[in-house]
Amino acid sequence: MTQRLHLVFGGELEDPSGTTFKNVDDIHIVGIFPDYQTAYDAWKANAQKTVDNAHMRYFISHLHRMLDEEAEGSATQEIDN
Repeated sequence: MTQRLHLVFGGELEDPSGTTFKNVDDIHIVGIFPDYQTAYDAWKANAQKTVDNAHMRYFISHLHRMLDEEAEGSATQEIDN
């Protein structure tokens, strides 16, 4: 059986309609969870704590998708030097 790890994290965004964090050093890492339901529960609890701040967002990242080397993933954004 494949292990399906999920990362829950969040922080203040520059723009509530985007996904760019205002300060990466202030990102709150909630934790890594063994299944989606547990991750969702953690996401929801943290999102509800910050409901009064429109710039705060929490996300669930599917780490198991990054670990599956045979699955096609999205392109990685290039870093401008």
